[in-house]
Amino acid sequence: MTGGKVAAALAAAGIPHRIGTRRPSAAGEVAFDWAAPALASNALEGAQAVYIVAPTDRSDHGRVMVPILQAALANGVKRFVLLSSSMLEPGDPMMGEVHAWIAAHAAEWAVLRPSWFMQNLMTQHRRSIMQDRVIFTATGQGRCGFIDAGDISATAVAALTSNTAWNRDHILTGPEALSYDEVAAALTASLGIPVRHVALTEEDCAARWRAQGMDDAYARTLAAMDSRIAAGAEDRVTYCVARLTRRAPVALRDFIDGNRTLWTDKPMKG
Repeated sequence: MTGGKVAAALAAAGIPHRIGTRRPSAAGEVAFDWAAPALASNALEGAQAVYIVAPTDRSDHGRVMVPILQAALANGVKRFVLLSSSMLEPGDPMMGEVHAWIAAHAAEWAVLRPSWFMQNLMTQHRRSIMQDRVIFTATGQGRCGFIDAGDISATAVAALTSNTAWNRDHILTGPEALSYDEVAAALTASLGIPVRHVALTEEDCAARWRAQGMDDAYARTLAAMDSRIAAGAEDRVTYCVARLTRRAPVALRDFIDGNRTLWTDKPMKG
């Protein structure tokens, strides 16, 4: 979701780069899989900086990712920029484990900790919005500083190309903190169809994620994050995007208006 945008920005700036992907199909792409460490050498050869995105089909990020990052460090990679989450402190599960390792071992590093992606409305919530006109979460009335993936990517490019290493983490948000009730109202106003938010229990939320193919640990972690949002953990706005990229972050209503057809085309089947 952010990697392609980072690559496009680097290409536009004339900065040499390569994209590590499970299914390389274009120039500049090389085979890479966190579960296949032998592939890493080709992806990392000659690299001075890396943008790190964790696998989304598993939750044991420290065990899987750190050995490859150790190899990257040993092979001359100087700067590490990790995409993590506003919910994960260094040493926490998943990307938090990788955050702690990078901060302890890399000479040049940055960890981006965005709040919830606006693009989640186009992916994990799209089917329920189109078919049932509903968003399901366990966030209650809690608010998030929803952020556009393009703003995260712009911050990642700044971290990769800055003359000086940041050597810290940054909490990234959009310009306003909103509840999912307010998100549903924004969708209703833009799309011209009624969309509502249905509040689930944490366990029911985890069950929905498992039904969509997530492993149990990942599903439970995401559902627990929703409960923390309900308790107010994400009710904040930071100004890191504007300060680090010198551009204002995208507002949710503008994001919805700019992508309206994604929710108004023929409903998804299956």
